[in-house]
Amino acid sequence: MVCLGNICRSPLAEGILKNKVAPEKVFVDSAGTGGYHIGLKPDSRSIDVAQKYGIDIKDQRCRKFSIADFEEFDMIYVMDKSNYQNIINLAYTEADKQKVQLLLEVLGEGSKEVPDPYHDKADGFEKVFHMIDEACTSIANDLNTQE
Repeated sequence: MVCLGNICRSPLAEGILKNKVAPEKVFVDSAGTGGYHIGLKPDSRSIDVAQKYGIDIKDQRCRKFSIADFEEFDMIYVMDKSNYQNIINLAYTEADKQKVQLLLEVLGEGSKEVPDPYHDKADGFEKVFHMIDEACTSIANDLNTQE
């Protein structure tokens, strides 16, 4: 799960998907395309909205996406077109590029983006939570049918 700073959207996506899959079968992580917040906790508003729905993300720490992530992960879900392009630009191979997808594409929503709620009030985080939750439910359902 990838967003810009790894403090708002991608930590939510990591926490939500982890809550929907078996941890011994699926490894879920998040990162940012920018290294602005490396080592810090997610935004308190992301922590709060996740907690509201019984998901604990307060122990996550922000990290920057690395080229090694192409080897580590089978799928790389990004929150918006800017992050998509940043990740695609790091890809060495066509196989790497094929791993990258806008998160909301799993819902058949084409190029729809998860908006960055950083400059919003708490209700922006609430809206983003539900968008991500719906997409993560679809991903989890797909993973569960592959078992």
